[in-house]
Amino acid sequence: MRKRVEHLVEGGWFALLDPWLPREEADALFEALREGVAWRQDKIKLFGNEHLQPRLSAWYGDPGAVYTYSGLTLAPEPWSPPLAELRARVEAACAELPGVEPSRAPGPTFNSVLLNYYRSGADSMGFHADAEKELGPNPVIASVSLGAPRRFVLKPVGKWKDAPAIELELGGGSLLVMGGTTQHHHRHGVPKQRGVGPRINLTFRRIHGPGLCSGAGT
Repeated sequence: MRKRVEHLVEGGWFALLDPWLPREEADALFEALREGVAWRQDKIKLFGNEHLQPRLSAWYGDPGAVYTYSGLTLAPEPWSPPLAELRARVEAACAELPGVEPSRAPGPTFNSVLLNYYRSGADSMGFHADAEKELGPNPVIASVSLGAPRRFVLKPVGKWKDAPAIELELGGGSLLVMGGTTQHHHRHGVPKQRGVGPRINLTFRRIHGPGLCSGAGT
């Protein structure tokens, strides 16, 4: 397994572990999630207009872990056994990375996961930051990729906008973790890409709110 850790501007950082899951296990999990997840294609609001998301998605998590972005409010589906097991393994991996400390409170570090299903290279994710208030001031976002490799672009914004973007290839079974101030000073996205197969991405997060325990990542 290769590990790449980079420190970004103003206290941001990311770590890429690739491959993190063995190939056969990653492929089996991809098929299980593709068939077993309640996928949906929601409408989101961009610049005042509604658009269908260019991918399928699903939201799972603890009761009360409600997430709102781009005019869309997601209530969580309960954890399935494969997702709960993967969450525990992601938490264990994150606890060994720089900048991520183990949960200081009872319960898991992550209480929710957003799944995105890119059916082909025509599906994409626009540039954005995971900076919603319910994620806390400096969230740790842990991203597991399954299926076909895709380009992932991380570009600085604000006073750092002239700095070069970072391009990564996220292969099946890889784990990418972003932390510190990354969501304040960078945007990230998955551009369209010709000639690639389907991909599933899972981003584990901690939602903060009434009745939800607090932990690492803030």
